[in-house]
Amino acid sequence: MRNKEIQSEQASHIQLIERANNTLHKEVKSINTKYRLNYHFMPPVHWMNDPNGLIFYKGEYHLFYQHYPYAPKWGPMHWGHAKSKDLFHWEHLPVALAPSEWYDKGELESHGCWSGSAVDDDGVLTLIYTGHVEENHPQETQCVARSKDGIHFEKYENNPVIKAAPEENCFGFRDPKVWKHEDKWYMIVGSGKDEIGKIHLYQSKDLNTWDYMGVAVESDGTMGNMWECPDLFPLQDKHVLVISPMNIKERNLYAIGDMDYDAGKFTFDHFQVLDFGSDFYASQTLLDDKNRRILIAWMEIWGSKSIEEAKDYGWLGAMTIPRELIVAENGTLLMRPVEEHKQLRNRHFSFKNITLENETTIIDKFSEVSYELNALIEINENVQEVGFSLRCSEDDTEKTVVTYKVVEGLLEVNKNLSGNGVQGISVAQLNHKDGRIHLQIFVDVSSIEVFANQGEKVITNRIYPSETSKQVKVFTRGGKATINMDVWTIDSVWDE
Repeated sequence: MRNKEIQSEQASHIQLIERANNTLHKEVKSINTKYRLNYHFMPPVHWMNDPNGLIFYKGEYHLFYQHYPYAPKWGPMHWGHAKSKDLFHWEHLPVALAPSEWYDKGELESHGCWSGSAVDDDGVLTLIYTGHVEENHPQETQCVARSKDGIHFEKYENNPVIKAAPEENCFGFRDPKVWKHEDKWYMIVGSGKDEIGKIHLYQSKDLNTWDYMGVAVESDGTMGNMWECPDLFPLQDKHVLVISPMNIKERNLYAIGDMDYDAGKFTFDHFQVLDFGSDFYASQTLLDDKNRRILIAWMEIWGSKSIEEAKDYGWLGAMTIPRELIVAENGTLLMRPVEEHKQLRNRHFSFKNITLENETTIIDKFSEVSYELNALIEINENVQEVGFSLRCSEDDTEKTVVTYKVVEGLLEVNKNLSGNGVQGISVAQLNHKDGRIHLQIFVDVSSIEVFANQGEKVITNRIYPSETSKQVKVFTRGGKATINMDVWTIDSVWDE
């Protein structure tokens, strides 16, 4: 009898996957491409949020993501799926998971296959995710699905593998991140209780049976009341914990410390902000065949005005460009664009020794919407501010302004005049080095990512300017600065 039930459940999952893929295929040509990005990952159509299951598997990078394939809004969560050989040219694959069982499908809208991770279990691509059903008690459980071909997945017949949170009345119990240390699997799950964000730790030999080890780390009461999308991983001779805390201003944090696997404890000194922009959330990492720790995040955030406007375009959601993580000599985390971004470079423009004194100049013969800008800025003679106006209109009424304030040591990205979407100013503390700062700026159709001083500080924002706003202007205020700049145009990587 049980075998027939399993076959029936699997058929249901297969049917739901086919339905989702058929819908995507039919509706992909109907979307509005106005703000579609040229070199960032996006869903083919409709809704996307958190990256899930990042993994390097059988020679290719796999990206799964939270996906609602039926409308450009959040709904019952599926897992979208894509793969790439170079982290920029992605092939969309069939939907990997759909809510089909009692532990991930409910009557209310808030249900589905919520966020999780992926591992390679002796050649079997295995997904570990949170099944969420609002009307169930408990609402959230941890579940497993497996694939031998890396495309089609079967849910484990004895799901959920973790049936309930280890403590009553917790705030959330979701987003499992799984990795292997020596001969055992470890899982962390984000949660919170009594206004304290925390991470629960489990251990397993086979990914099916999990032993609870306790709370690996928790907040001191000032770092959010629930820790979503936790990621704990070794990097160089340390361990790094990345979280997306809820209900505090800082929506992404990291800590560098040490992991005691015997005691099941992660210890650290303090948390720091990972990305200072307004559109960076739910980051996740993978380890590739070059031993690089690579991070991708949802280039959006809950509550953004652009989410409300999604119905006008037929799609919503994008990922940041992939970033390599490195522990710096001073013990902080550097975040740099992966080397593969250089293959995207197209036409090259070089602007040398632009010396400005309390003035603004237009970069002549350059008018683009999608490019990489590298600038080395030498600060001279009491200059107060130096920066760029990007995606700038001819009348200067629309622009995104990147400014370094010398006296305060602040890097700002101002999108109050960036067009549609949320306004605001993102700020990061940044010290110049021997009178110099280096900025590497990636501008796309509807995004800007600023990497300062080789990844020391990063600011990520979505912007929604007019298609005609293409100028680049350079300015100084209160003194003199010299800018040496290289710019490369970037064409679309998508065949749409």
